[in-house]
Amino acid sequence: MALTRRQFIGTTAGAVLAAGTMAKGTVWGANDRIGVCCIGFNGRGRSHIEAALKDPGVEIVALCDVDSKVLEGAVKAVEAKQGKAPKAYRDAREVMKDPNVHAIMTATPNHWHSLITVWGVQNGKHVYVEKPMAQSPFEGRQCVAAAAKHQRVVMHGTQARSENGLIRDIKLLHDGFIGKIVHSRGYVYKNGNRNAIGHGAKGPVPDHLDWALWQGPSKDREFLINADRTNKPGLYVHYDWHWFWEYGNGEIGNQGVHQMDVAYWGHGRSKPVKVTSTGGRYAWDDDAETPNTQATQFTYEDGSMLTFEVRNLGSFREGGEKAGDCGNSFFGEKGYYIRGMGFFDYKNQPIEVKEPVTEGADCFTRFFTAARSGKQEDAPMTVEDSHYSCLHCQLGNIAYRIKHTLEFDPATEKFKNCDEANALLKRDYREGFEVPEIA
Repeated sequence: MALTRRQFIGTTAGAVLAAGTMAKGTVWGANDRIGVCCIGFNGRGRSHIEAALKDPGVEIVALCDVDSKVLEGAVKAVEAKQGKAPKAYRDAREVMKDPNVHAIMTATPNHWHSLITVWGVQNGKHVYVEKPMAQSPFEGRQCVAAAAKHQRVVMHGTQARSENGLIRDIKLLHDGFIGKIVHSRGYVYKNGNRNAIGHGAKGPVPDHLDWALWQGPSKDREFLINADRTNKPGLYVHYDWHWFWEYGNGEIGNQGVHQMDVAYWGHGRSKPVKVTSTGGRYAWDDDAETPNTQATQFTYEDGSMLTFEVRNLGSFREGGEKAGDCGNSFFGEKGYYIRGMGFFDYKNQPIEVKEPVTEGADCFTRFFTAARSGKQEDAPMTVEDSHYSCLHCQLGNIAYRIKHTLEFDPATEKFKNCDEANALLKRDYREGFEVPEIA
């Protein structure tokens, strides 16, 4: 049954939090199964469902999506594979009340990520949240605070932290294998599957989509059909929301956050003191707001730098087929490292690595392990690290939108002497769907 607008606005976050019933002292037996709810699975969330179905220690007890067509199909598919139908929810707030849900895996649009994460941990549930964990710097900091306060695992869906070869190589970078790292670089060249998205026009909301719930924390906007692409249900749904500031973070916060996480991780500095970003949405005639070409530079207190490039109009494969369209490189005082290719000296000769690659589990298995133990250290990264990876993307976008170099204070996580930039550190929320500030 669909909510009326009055019911929708009236059901506040406070009511959700009061309903949380999962005991914080859960002790798992050897045969106990973790009850999982997947929220939002029209895209990446399908991988969440597949991973949960493959793990014998996990049961999908619930599914949640604002699109009834998507929800009904997934419920039937899960029932067929695990022999038991999960509960079907349209509203994420109802999931928070369910004591059988021990862990949440979410792949909603970005503007929902942090609110679901905070609600989840406040209600005693561990959370696997797809990238980016937060749409804004304020939201990222609240995810960190909530996880610490409620002692729940939060794992960010940037899978590179579970790549065993990369784990070894990043440790070598940190140990000085090629000397002090002075420059970290990441790039995203999404050539074949990025194009102009078309133009929006007023049109009816599909019967199977709850548009009010889809918007959730965002400002209320009209539903727009895609006037140029009749095969698309709407201008925003179900993918092109990425290219609007109200819902997404552009390419730097879409595919780019994967490479940004590696760039930040290997560079070994937490927060920059200066950021500049330039670019634009070139060539394409459409209604999207975010850049398809963006060059960003971060400077740190020690003078080192991290550069990041987005180019969606087309590009060669940097470093050849092995490096691919998205990647990372690091430059130290004694040599350089290219992800997927290895270490080299400055005469471009390979440097032998003797340390073996240890075996390890994939990202989803690591999350289930951490959820079972209740220990963040069993996840491949801290919540603070997740925040910093997202923060770099967010700061780059703010600098791009402000159109000049910004000085950033790492201690306060605010910009110096720029009210316009500071106004973009936190978004305006719909009433009842505010990301709370955690004391």
